[in-house]
Amino acid sequence: GPYEVTEADIINFAREFDPQSFHLDGEIAKRTIFGGLVASGWHTAAITMRLLVTCGLNLAGGAIGLGADELRWPRPVRPGDVLRLELEIAEVRPSRSKPDRGTVRLRYETRNQKNETVMTLMATALVPKRATA
Repeated sequence: GPYEVTEADIINFAREFDPQSFHLDGEIAKRTIFGGLVASGWHTAAITMRLLVTCGLNLAGGAIGLGADELRWPRPVRPGDVLRLELEIAEVRPSRSKPDRGTVRLRYETRNQKNETVMTLMATALVPKRATA
């Protein structure tokens, strides 16, 4: 489902985890290349994780992140943006040594209400194999 990003969300996250001025103060942010307050890329990544967990995708009961590649933030997230996640399973590979599990490669694309991409990521996750009937 969608997630609306508020100014308070941006500032609170930045205060705790990425205290750069363009994430903390709208007036200072106006004088930067962003021209206004923007969310930390790490905040966008955290929202993306929330969207993944709450989207209803059930990878055979759970997934353990093994790594991430190609993380990009092509556009900033601003107060009032409403984010959603598009997820594609790019590859499924059974484990050679452990028959009860495998790995999946996931392509994430987080978009705002204008359908603009604000984050992309390729991730690898360890997942349990589904029981066969």
